[in-house]
Amino acid sequence: MKLLTSREFNRDVSLAKRAAQVEPVVITDRGQPTHVLMSIGDYRRLSGEGESILELLAMPEVVAIDAADAAADGAWDHRENLG
Repeated sequence: MKLLTSREFNRDVSLAKRAAQVEPVVITDRGQPTHVLMSIGDYRRLSGEGESILELLAMPEVVAIDAADAAADGAWDHRENLG
């Protein structure tokens, strides 16, 4: 984990953001850890939060969806809840 003082963080936020893409960055105040800066991907994995459909649709890169896997658990079966 990279350590930055509050002063270093304030002086060069871009450096902290670039470092957080590689690993979490601990920001200290008077020698004590006070904050952690991490990428959104790391945060989502840590919190268990998934991406919303809107975020997936807004992604510039292509996302592969395996329809066979989704169909196996009934996720694609639109008739599932019809009585």
